[in-house]
Amino acid sequence: MKATQRTVRLELAEPLRISRSTMSARDAVWLTVEHDGLRGHGEAVTSVYYGLDADTLGRLLAAVDLHRFADPESALDALRAGELAGSDTPPAVTAAVDAALLDLVGKRAGSPVHRLLGAPAAPVAATARTIGITDPLHAAAEARRLAASGFQVIKVKAGTPDPEDDVERVRVIHDAAPAARLLLDPNGAWTAAQAAALLPRFADLGVEAVEQPVAPGDPEALGALAERSPLPVIADEDAVDLADVRRLAGRVHGVNVKLAKCGGVHAALRIAEAIEGSGTALMLGCLTASTLGLAPAVHLADRARWADLDGHLLLAHDPWTGIGGADGFVRAGDLPGLGIEEVAHENVA
Repeated sequence: MKATQRTVRLELAEPLRISRSTMSARDAVWLTVEHDGLRGHGEAVTSVYYGLDADTLGRLLAAVDLHRFADPESALDALRAGELAGSDTPPAVTAAVDAALLDLVGKRAGSPVHRLLGAPAAPVAATARTIGITDPLHAAAEARRLAASGFQVIKVKAGTPDPEDDVERVRVIHDAAPAARLLLDPNGAWTAAQAAALLPRFADLGVEAVEQPVAPGDPEALGALAERSPLPVIADEDAVDLADVRRLAGRVHGVNVKLAKCGGVHAALRIAEAIEGSGTALMLGCLTASTLGLAPAVHLADRARWADLDGHLLLAHDPWTGIGGADGFVRAGDLPGLGIEEVAHENVA
């Protein structure tokens, strides 16, 4: 097998502000694995939070030795067994390799990835669409636009220095899109005392669930908050891998599984199995990425209570197509592999 890569710049349509940062663009490294004339693709995106720049991602992707395998099926078996990459390989790198191999194996079998994973029908899910920290007028206008486009779920970023700003933003969004289900995400900006005081107010405004209301690093505090919260609490930054999720299963109402955070499709499936029957539901999330980066999670979307798979919709230009989303629904489709196509070659670094 032959593996190649290239780096591209993904520009956002507008800057996205969250409690800890504002982002206007990020780099993505595309991995292509070729065998017998077919190609499988995967994407890893840079992350300041996880300390991954494009050079680091490229070096680590190149270090995954795919050449020693006779075919992608045997490489995928090795990945499932934890024998393909070292234990110190970042999950984002493993996830990109996992995606490229699944894409290639699916194309060789003439089967979409979701069918390889045992789903009888192509998953379709209502995805949340994120509104960042912004002024109330802009937030309300964006909410009206999203509702008119068909979005049924809106995720509101929170965590400003003055929590009243967050309350007002949620209030105007609720008024502008009263039929929408609302999710709230402070990205760990609140103390436990702040969260305990604020969550009843957000529940009164119709918020359905809150992600990571308190700073990560104290799962006991998160579990204690969830126990008395008037709305479901979903762990995100505190739920990185399978070990984290096992500690939280049954203590929080949901865990946000991002493939780049946990290590790919197969790692996500292990997490889904671990929480089954625990009372903790699965949320599928994402980083801001192209359709290539989002597609593997879309093939798992039928397993999730909440889908937050809008990263490609935040881009000024998405260089891949195939999962939809502009109408509020992401769809896996029935084409072989990930079922996506590249539509441009702009911004190649």
